[in-house]
Amino acid sequence: MTGTAEWREAPGNGGARHARTQWGRTASRGGGTPGGEEPRYDYRPLWVEEPARRHPVPDPVRSAAVRAVLVIAVTLIQAMIAFLCALAGSWLAFPMVMASVAATVVATWAAVDVWVTRQVWNQRHGVLSEPSSTARALRRERRARRREERAALRDQERIRRRGGAGQLSHS
Repeated sequence: MTGTAEWREAPGNGGARHARTQWGRTASRGGGTPGGEEPRYDYRPLWVEEPARRHPVPDPVRSAAVRAVLVIAVTLIQAMIAFLCALAGSWLAFPMVMASVAATVVATWAAVDVWVTRQVWNQRHGVLSEPSSTARALRRERRARRREERAALRDQERIRRRGGAGQLSHS
């Protein structure tokens, strides 16, 4: 067998078990090896757990979507029961049709709630976007200009505090 570890009784070995590893080496499991060395098992995990980076949908939007799916499922079941009652000519058909109409309104509201919740979440938390290189360059220029203006104001304030009218050095 390739790719898996297999345990089985070895014939004529007094019941000692052997493991055939993925790489084809055999290691004894019951009582060590004839040379007295400890058996070595070469096991590799079948898969490696990786943590999820983040949810594809924010939590409030996901909960609104779950609510909407449940409400829509109940509405569909209710509509099916109303249809079957109408086919059977049951007195329950009219109340079920009325309830189905009301449930349809609620299901529509639930579907709209998902959309509104998503829009509100995007508006409050923003979407991650990378500004274009031109926007980045304009922002960099604005910051440099503001930095120069602040430096000029600091210099003017320093000159005014020293009492020198236009005097740049203190000689």
